[in-house]
Amino acid sequence: MYQQKFVNREDELKFLESRYQSSSPEFIVIYGRRRVGKTELMLKFLDNKNGVYFLASKEGDRQNIKDFSQTAGRVLTDEYFGQIEFPDWFTLFESLFKHRKFCDLAEHDKFVLIIDEFPYLIHSNRAIPSVFQKIWELCMKKENIMLVLSGSSVSVMESDVLGYKSPLYGRRTGQWQLDPLDFKHLGGFLPYSKEDLVMLWSIVGGIPEYLLKFDANLSLWDNVRNNVIQKGTYLYEEVEYLLNEEFREPKNYKLIFKAIALGYNRLGEICNYTGLNKSMVSKYLDVLNKLHIVREEIPVTASPKFKRRLYFIHEPFFNFWFRFIYSNRIDLEANRQNEVLAMIKKDFPAYCGLMFEVLVTELIMGKQILRDHPFTKIGRWWHKDKEIDVVALNYDTKEILFVECKWSILSSSNASEILEKLKEKSKYVEWNNGRRKEYFGIIAKKIEGKEKLRKGGYYVFDPDDL
Repeated sequence: MYQQKFVNREDELKFLESRYQSSSPEFIVIYGRRRVGKTELMLKFLDNKNGVYFLASKEGDRQNIKDFSQTAGRVLTDEYFGQIEFPDWFTLFESLFKHRKFCDLAEHDKFVLIIDEFPYLIHSNRAIPSVFQKIWELCMKKENIMLVLSGSSVSVMESDVLGYKSPLYGRRTGQWQLDPLDFKHLGGFLPYSKEDLVMLWSIVGGIPEYLLKFDANLSLWDNVRNNVIQKGTYLYEEVEYLLNEEFREPKNYKLIFKAIALGYNRLGEICNYTGLNKSMVSKYLDVLNKLHIVREEIPVTASPKFKRRLYFIHEPFFNFWFRFIYSNRIDLEANRQNEVLAMIKKDFPAYCGLMFEVLVTELIMGKQILRDHPFTKIGRWWHKDKEIDVVALNYDTKEILFVECKWSILSSSNASEILEKLKEKSKYVEWNNGRRKEYFGIIAKKIEGKEKLRKGGYYVFDPDDL
């Protein structure tokens, strides 16, 4: 049975509620990548409150003004309001705030105005930020309202709404970038073991819309076959849709994604694989980095000027899709799902091992493990032929944590051997040498004899501890 759930978002709801309860008009900006749950969050917040939720379209001002007035008319219980042909947005809001029903409602509680996918309005009219600046200054800030502008186009929201050059700059009273759900909340969607939840995160990350496409009555791999790699399903087509929606040249972006997913992580390697010139690839990578889809890495102890950067796909589902779906489209289009699934299962431990390192980094940053050790910087470290999966630094206390991640079952002796090698590699890490306090840890799929290792002073975790 497919699910319809609203999981967590306690911090976000608490933030919105605090702004709602304030004694001043509020102008809030909510943004985040598509499918992360912005609409569901705002509808949940609007529940039992007086207000208007409006989903903008790319149809232009005239149609959006007409649709907004009809939506507002229903909230005002005034069908004639929705039939008025307002000439512009300013006149629409001016009339709304003069309406008797609005005045009655706003007298007692804040009236909430939510405009979802605000970038669509900008897409049709580049002057929209200036238009809403005027509306806010001359109308809205005088009313008992809470205006919420939301958008999925992170680049548009950061530049045209939040950016220094935007007419709306400095008007907002609060903002929140909505991130994917933390790993700890995945169990709220599917009744899987901790090990399966790690594998699930490696496939779809913490994107609520993707998690809801999984059938709670099916196993992880049955869900992958039926709802991820099956031709025509939502997740099978999803990345293709997002690329066509977000980018003008999706073909080139696909080449770059595929190169990174296959392990070509350096700029030169990506250029050689894609056949695109260096300046073009650099431009595309910069765009993807700003959209938080691709991340660039340097050794955690390196200077920001370090040039030999590595590039990785930050979104788990993009990573999975380009590694296993895009590369096997011919077979999947020919309905050879079982053959492709067998290949995925064979290659998945290596893929999950890489994703497990990313997850562990997020767990430490989010204080879901090692809560008593606040670190100021976390990342990978490498130098020549040596590499450490996770190194966490605290610049104030001079503490440093070295962690190895293994997506495999380890005996106590295996774990001890890995930890000894980790100690040797740590000697090559140049950071506060002679003055630092060192900690060592290992996180794996399963570790036998954990308590014995912990008594030895090591930090030891597997999914059962999460």
